[in-house]
Amino acid sequence: MKSQPVRIGLFGIGLDAYWPQFEGLKERLEGYLGSVETKLARPGVEIVNLGLIDTPEKAHEAGHAFRREDVDVIFLHVTTYALSSTVLPVVRRARVPVIVLNLSPEAAIDYTTFNRMGDRTKMTGEWLAHCSACPVPEIANVFRRCGIDFHQVTGRLDHDPEAWAEIDEWIDAARVAGIMASNRLGLMGHYYNGMLDIATDTTLQCAVFGGHMEIIEVEELASLRDEVGDEEIRGRVAHFHEVFEVQDDCPQAELERAARTSVALDRLVERHQLGSMAYYHMGTGSPGNEDAISSIILGNSLLTARGIPVAGEYEVKNAQAMKIMDSFGVGGSFTEYYAMDWNDDVVLMGHDGPGHIAIAEGRTKVRPLGVYHGKVGRGLSVEMSVRHGPVTLLSVVESGDGGLKLLVAEGESVPGPILEIGNTNSRYRFPCGARRFVNDWNSHGPAHHCAVGVGHIAGRIRKLGKLLGMPTVVVGNII
Repeated sequence: MKSQPVRIGLFGIGLDAYWPQFEGLKERLEGYLGSVETKLARPGVEIVNLGLIDTPEKAHEAGHAFRREDVDVIFLHVTTYALSSTVLPVVRRARVPVIVLNLSPEAAIDYTTFNRMGDRTKMTGEWLAHCSACPVPEIANVFRRCGIDFHQVTGRLDHDPEAWAEIDEWIDAARVAGIMASNRLGLMGHYYNGMLDIATDTTLQCAVFGGHMEIIEVEELASLRDEVGDEEIRGRVAHFHEVFEVQDDCPQAELERAARTSVALDRLVERHQLGSMAYYHMGTGSPGNEDAISSIILGNSLLTARGIPVAGEYEVKNAQAMKIMDSFGVGGSFTEYYAMDWNDDVVLMGHDGPGHIAIAEGRTKVRPLGVYHGKVGRGLSVEMSVRHGPVTLLSVVESGDGGLKLLVAEGESVPGPILEIGNTNSRYRFPCGARRFVNDWNSHGPAHHCAVGVGHIAGRIRKLGKLLGMPTVVVGNII
């Protein structure tokens, strides 16, 4: 399912009784609305601007129009005082999240010039042109009483980076919500036996995020491997040497085995149009299946790096978290606690299997392993640390009450010694310290896996949660 552009519904509000009383006021407010439309415009965004809604009748028509146009989110630009009856029919009919833009046209009214105008009718018109804050409490009251969830951005129309950064986050969150709604998540294999925390209700996942889950047989991957030719294998081995730092002790036969699987994975993804995948399989007693699964790490790392995140151990919830992070453009590598370093007050985190090589600190190493701990087979694995600097952790948590929530933490990937065991491995420091971070994170009952990306994006994730109706909890900061 191809992700569609974000469709933003935009309208302003006013009061029709004002227009014959105050010359030029309507045109001035329409100019403000046009400025908002210009600032909202960007690639991948389609704007449905219904103009100024100034009567209940127009509001009723606007609600139907937004429904017909299939908008994902509505931005309500409050230009001046307007009746709540010109707002409620729009959002009630459209039934999509609404963000109220309370944006003043200027930093302040020029009081001296204003008070020298002399004509009190013109003065009132000038006041109304700056009156965006006035109806917001009325609108909020009606929304609350009608059970309509809403969000606010308060600031200035121009020269206000803080307000417009917040608006940008709302648009980005709407974009990611759309990606998740159209994502095809492949499910290949089965859960790792005994990991009760990672089991999830896939119907619940689809109910909250949308998307589709495609069941894939491991035998299909094994069959596709048989179709890969020698020239394709040589080409993929050469590609491995380009994107990875292949260690000298990696056997050529293992590189070729991984290359065969990598090419087959690409075909599997193309055949099913996958946007992400969760997998795990033992393959014991089936040489073809075992061969495929034990040579899958490099191919899955390449897929993850190009926007098709792959979660091991059949961790569906974490495949969703990784897709969210990658859709925000910050990566999304599979990780879990390893250990704690009390001397440096950091938490060691990483995982075996694929890593997000696009967010690695330096080039990702490929190392041979004589055994995959706790798993069948042996072969090549990747070793990397997440790029040093700010990071965000995300876990999709299935709570005991049958719902989903987003658990987030912001920290820093810091340099220092890591375990050179052929797995991903990073050192993370948190503002509240390692002890409190671990306690706070665990207290919310996440599965033991999570996704890590570069940069601090808790604000964007929180907005995504609001658009999806999901609680979002941020831990790890000093309170």
